[in-house]
Amino acid sequence: MTGTYHIWTIGCQMNEADSRHLASQLEALGFVETRPAMEADIAVLNTCVVRQQPEDKAVAKLTDLGGVKNARRPGMIIALMGCMVGKREAEDLAQQFPFVDVFMAPSQTDVLIDFILQHDAYSHLNRAQLELADYRLPAVNREKAITAFVPVTLGCSHACSYCIIPYRRGPDRSRAPEEILSEVRALAAQGIKEVNLLGQIVDRYGFDLEEGLHLAWLLKEVAKIDGLHRVRFLTSHPAYIDEELIRAVAETEKVCPYFEIPFQAGSDRILESMRRGYTQQEYRDIISNIRKWIPDASINTDVIVGYPGETEEDFMETLKLLEELQLDLVHIAKYSPRPRTLSSKMKDDVPEEEKENRRIRLDELTARINAGKSAELFGQTVEVLVEEFQENKNRWRGRTPHNKLVFFEYNGDCLGQLMNIRIDWTGPFSLIGTWVDSQETSS
Repeated sequence: MTGTYHIWTIGCQMNEADSRHLASQLEALGFVETRPAMEADIAVLNTCVVRQQPEDKAVAKLTDLGGVKNARRPGMIIALMGCMVGKREAEDLAQQFPFVDVFMAPSQTDVLIDFILQHDAYSHLNRAQLELADYRLPAVNREKAITAFVPVTLGCSHACSYCIIPYRRGPDRSRAPEEILSEVRALAAQGIKEVNLLGQIVDRYGFDLEEGLHLAWLLKEVAKIDGLHRVRFLTSHPAYIDEELIRAVAETEKVCPYFEIPFQAGSDRILESMRRGYTQQEYRDIISNIRKWIPDASINTDVIVGYPGETEEDFMETLKLLEELQLDLVHIAKYSPRPRTLSSKMKDDVPEEEKENRRIRLDELTARINAGKSAELFGQTVEVLVEEFQENKNRWRGRTPHNKLVFFEYNGDCLGQLMNIRIDWTGPFSLIGTWVDSQETSS
């Protein structure tokens, strides 16, 4: 064993994918994961700054690590990674946190690897050990991981008025198709049963590649890979989703009938200020087209409440749009200004109490819609990909193709299997059921 490492991750699935890749690189060099970050030889914080809260959590965690390093572990390597680290920010961060050894922009894991290879304590290591690391699962995931995130586009060029991602992750660019397919094949060979293709705007995949290499094509190619049960993708942008992509989902068996399509606000005035690039009617048309091809499609969305200038009337348009479209789940965020974004120059004029009030009202509507949709599944038998056994509750946990969370009891090991589960209880955000023998469902 070379030493120990710990990676703390917060934020989006792209961060989770970056952390998985870094963990594989560190393990290829001989490092072993340890739970307490304070005891690790290499401690990495993979950060998010999309909202103020995750940034505050990262700063608190980093400060604690710095205290440990200064007090009793001077040889600890501390690395700061992710969206907290941009080109302009690294110098300021180095002054603010002088105990940090390495600053890595999103997805730039080699910066830490280079530092380690040049470190006196690890001079016996060499880059050749990394040869198989790129597509390998880290040890902590190798026996129990069923799903994996695979980035297909990196960065974002859309530049919504409130979003810091383009400034921290750079402009969007597509990964080479063969690189993606090689990674998915390797993951499937290690037991992964479901892959989720990622992009800040995933439906822009292929915009910078030769004609014909787009997301619809990629989904079909990934679905051909042996060993996979399911393929998903996120996050789509309403301005780029098209009928060819929708048809690919409808016509490709392994691709789940599930979409993540943020609408962010129901008011055209706010959408224009956000620079989203569509109107509420255009969003309605997209949902209508999806349901034309896939009537039972599950559609999740994101909404920001309390954006600068949002009035009660604007917010009511958001409630109205959600009520009308009956979307499956809403990820709600209270607006917080992010540095260097266009909206940060606007007056943050919706009081915090009102932001919270709107969040609660939107959450209540979401729960009501979800409860109604879940109730429709009562008594039905659904297919569940089993992802985890919860020892404290003695039950299994998995998801349907529509991304509905299901819990059930089963005497035996069914991790990674597709199980038929009859739904006996429904709630707004999860389902409970009973395993049904395949012979019983076919009779």
